[in-house]
Amino acid sequence: MTRINTNIPSIQATHRLAANQFDLAIRLERLSTGLRINRGRDDPAGLIASETLRSEIRGISQAVENSQRAVNVITTAEGALNEISALLLDMRALITHAANEGANSSEELQADQLQIDSLLEAIDRIANTTQFGGEKLVNGNFEYTVSGLAASSIATATIFGARVPDGGQTNVTVQVTTSAQTAQVAFAGSSVSENITIEVKGNDGAEIIAITSGSGAATIAAAINANAQTTGVSASVSGTGASTRILLNSQTYGSDAFVAVKPIDGTFIVATGSTTRDTGQDAGVLINGQAASVNGVTASLRANGLDLELDLTADRGTRLGTTSFYITGGGATFQIGPEVNTNGQVAIGIPSVGTSNLGNATLGFLNTINGAGSNSVVGENYQAAEQIVVKAISQVAIVRGRLGGLQRNQIETNINSQRVALENVMAAESAIRDADIAVEVAALTRAQILVQSTTSILGLANQLPQNALALLG
Repeated sequence: MTRINTNIPSIQATHRLAANQFDLAIRLERLSTGLRINRGRDDPAGLIASETLRSEIRGISQAVENSQRAVNVITTAEGALNEISALLLDMRALITHAANEGANSSEELQADQLQIDSLLEAIDRIANTTQFGGEKLVNGNFEYTVSGLAASSIATATIFGARVPDGGQTNVTVQVTTSAQTAQVAFAGSSVSENITIEVKGNDGAEIIAITSGSGAATIAAAINANAQTTGVSASVSGTGASTRILLNSQTYGSDAFVAVKPIDGTFIVATGSTTRDTGQDAGVLINGQAASVNGVTASLRANGLDLELDLTADRGTRLGTTSFYITGGGATFQIGPEVNTNGQVAIGIPSVGTSNLGNATLGFLNTINGAGSNSVVGENYQAAEQIVVKAISQVAIVRGRLGGLQRNQIETNINSQRVALENVMAAESAIRDADIAVEVAALTRAQILVQSTTSILGLANQLPQNALALLG
């Protein structure tokens, strides 16, 4: 049939031409952007999945950046601690040199003290000036804050890590289940009836002590106590009359503490040539219901969300019971996970390493060994000064070890795992959203040919109504 009002072939060709031109435009857009999905209509379900993966990619990428920045912070703090450690080692050498009294003049002793004072000033300067991004790192700025800490039960609490809820607090309950004990050996009697010579040995060393016949318990105890600084063993008298006993105790608590007595001449506790020995006992401690690692009366716990070390007082460590306190805030928290929650965060407490904080209340603090301090070397407090410095060296080393452990075992491993996750998530997102160039080029070639062919067909279709003129003759 021949019609001129409605050219159906032309309409059909126009429809196909529009479709082919639209397909050609899509191929050109995908090749120019490199994306298969440029708008929601391209693939609604794929767009949703792609945007979800893109959200994860941004979170993981930022987590990697945060982790790298955390490493920079820790490295800065550790560098300062390394320098303080070197200064403490120099200080110990100076104390040892000053103790060589027989070969030192008073001027040399004063010079040693002046150098020690200079080192103390340098330590405080480093502690107060080390910073990253305007935040002081080792002056106690990142120490945890506590409340309700009973000084009669806990001498010092060093908190290396804790999960403290925003605006809240974390309860720490300390329960002593087994009493700490010193090592102890006993001599039953109020006096000795013969001349005796004994060797007393403890954690600090050994000393031979001679006791004359007829010496009473108080005299014997005094002779042992006169050497307590050398041996680490002290003596006391218990009971009266026939029940009198001389108790020889280690000056420290725990399984590492010991007392050994060996009679060289005469009989004291045991027969000549024999040795009686006793060791102490560590306290049994539960922290928040978990068994703590205990050395004497020092308890430490490294559990998920809580990392701390507590020095119990002698009264608390030797008496069963419970005490508690609260961690209310502080510490340095690093967001190293892609999601902002406790599982994506690590925290560490960095205590002050100033001279007023290194050491402890029992031995004394580092600032007491300056020229005007109670443990100065010009005051001939060599042993006390050395013990304080040794303790300070240990404290700084522990903080450095904790920082190094956090960096190596948590942050750097997190960087590695997040990078692997980032690779996989980006690959998944790319498979959904990115255009396959080979496929799109093939489709572009097809669309170009179809547009050209439908354009030609449309021209032919538009000529069909002219055939009606032949009928008009």
